[in-house]
Amino acid sequence: MSLTVQTEQRGDMVVVSVAGELDMATAPQLQDQITDLLDKGRSRLVFDLAEVSFCDSTGLSVFVRAKNSCDEAGGVVRLAAPQRGVLRILEVSGLVEVLHTYPTVEQAVAGDPTPASS
Repeated sequence: MSLTVQTEQRGDMVVVSVAGELDMATAPQLQDQITDLLDKGRSRLVFDLAEVSFCDSTGLSVFVRAKNSCDEAGGVVRLAAPQRGVLRILEVSGLVEVLHTYPTVEQAVAGDPTPASS
């Protein structure tokens, strides 16, 4: 399965829309996109995960590295609209709060305090 990554500027946030399976084979593609954004001074990122059908530990580590890099740059990382299976992985790993996960892209862009998990 392939991975597609698209970006869109929304105010001071960059929405990174990810689609496909995020695993050992595809995670470097997303990491390259994040590195490119950081190199351009973009450190306020929302990852739209609505179209991510699978995410393994390699994918999770990409988000953790992105958060650490954005934190160092004074930015922020938020995850938005994960499918049930991806949300479950975030919950089990304890990353759902650390990575500030939101039910919708709009809420993530706005920084709405409503969590994705119930």
